[in-house]
Amino acid sequence: MRIDVVTIFPEYLDALRLSLIGRAREQELLDLQVHDLRDFTHDRHRTVDDTPYGGGPGMVMRPEPWGEALDHVQAAGRTALAGVSGEDATPHLLVPSPSGVPFTQQLARELAAEPWLAFACGRYEGIDERVLDDAAQRWRVTPVSLGDYVLNGGEVAVLAVVEAVARLLPGVIGNAQSLVEESHEDGLLEYPVYTKPASWRGLDVPAVLLSGHHGAIARWRRDERVRRTARRRPDLAAALDDAALDDADRRVLADQQADPGSARFLPEPPAVAD
Repeated sequence: MRIDVVTIFPEYLDALRLSLIGRAREQELLDLQVHDLRDFTHDRHRTVDDTPYGGGPGMVMRPEPWGEALDHVQAAGRTALAGVSGEDATPHLLVPSPSGVPFTQQLARELAAEPWLAFACGRYEGIDERVLDDAAQRWRVTPVSLGDYVLNGGEVAVLAVVEAVARLLPGVIGNAQSLVEESHEDGLLEYPVYTKPASWRGLDVPAVLLSGHHGAIARWRRDERVRRTARRRPDLAAALDDAALDDADRRVLADQQADPGSARFLPEPPAVAD
């Protein structure tokens, strides 16, 4: 897979040289190129922003450097992928934005199947909308949101999306089985995990995990996944496909719904004024 990132802070993406993603780059499983938007400016101040038409606070990123930067990305990527995807290859442009579509595990899986992704990291009040309109005449363009909050720029989102996508590429995770039971892979959250010692600060590992009974362990883990999902993400629990649940799953869900106060690590509900 090839990934191109355009940003005014290239150093922000240095974290993608570390850990499994860095190793994937070394092994050429992932070709990740970071481009400095200011390299596509033509004034001595390397200006990338200006005041918004119509007035209002903040600054807007200018279309000219973005247009040149994305043209460069397309030309460089086509050259790199010529022997893989053909001369007509185009990237799927992802634009981190609080007004984008939610980034989910399902979307991560879909993106991991694509040969070429590009990211446009906005700053300030955002990128001139014409940049996205122009790109959409040639590429697929998808604004993407990590959640219902606002960040200073798109770089944090790119770090998260690239990690989520790249770890799904064949060969990046050593044990592919570890991807199967992760949170969100089948609509459930992951079960709690434990390691040695068996007792720590008065807290014991659940006895079933020490039993050696593989069937009982599998059932416990499944029950804990259902229980944790109901506790922490009732929206996900409500959306579970009933056909995918067995009788034990339904009992766990019913018990959790009957005793919602058993949830741990959740904030207290806000006080209601009289």
